[in-house]
Amino acid sequence: MKIFETHAHLDFEEFDKDRSKLLKDCFNSGVEKIINIGVGKQSSINSIKLAEKYPQIYAAIGFHPSEINDYDEDFLIENLANKKVIAIGEIGLDYYRMHFSKKEQQEIFSKQVDLALKFDKPIIIHDRDAHEDCYKILKDRKAKNVVFHCFSGDENFAEKVLSENWYISFTGVITFKNSKMDNIIRMVPKNKFFIETDSPYLSPTPNRGKRNSPMNLRYIINKIAEVKQVTPKMVADISYGNAENFFLKNLKK
Repeated sequence: MKIFETHAHLDFEEFDKDRSKLLKDCFNSGVEKIINIGVGKQSSINSIKLAEKYPQIYAAIGFHPSEINDYDEDFLIENLANKKVIAIGEIGLDYYRMHFSKKEQQEIFSKQVDLALKFDKPIIIHDRDAHEDCYKILKDRKAKNVVFHCFSGDENFAEKVLSENWYISFTGVITFKNSKMDNIIRMVPKNKFFIETDSPYLSPTPNRGKRNSPMNLRYIINKIAEVKQVTPKMVADISYGNAENFFLKNLKK
């Protein structure tokens, strides 16, 4: 069973003690590709370095809504030409923590969406308590290659996302006892979803409270398989193909 991890932060300090061993274990266990996600300038630099070190790893670069004080457009433009940089993200809006005003967040988010469109890069969305504003900014710009990372909307919002031909990505949250994601898992077409851990965060049941890693993707796969009533291998294979087609299509040109 080959697996594509579409969203991890393996450059974070939580992995400093055993990063090399963990990645070796991941690759030996069937995790064949990983996208390491930037949230600001330094983590984007770190993601690029990690991607350049390992052929199985790719980088996404961008400025998370909590890191927009660090925004550097020249840095993004300079590094989007790197073939290992395959997406802009994670970018978006966060009205839960509100480190910056809605207006400030929307301005920087919009600039990054415009860059993604200019450079023909997929867009990885961080959306927390900001569904309609995220949707509007993307819709107004006619964004096409969009994934809502760690999808947290309800069924109605999922329908809106899917109606735009955008993608939904599932994390370990779907395994939580209080999760309300089963219906969304059922409604998402097989060609419109990805799997991710958001490591080191959001460890799935039965590992809640522990550091997350791509080794835990099997719990997410198993949950989707259970809800959709298919085999885990089918979920892994379909999500792998979806991720390859979405994130790596430009590498085949």
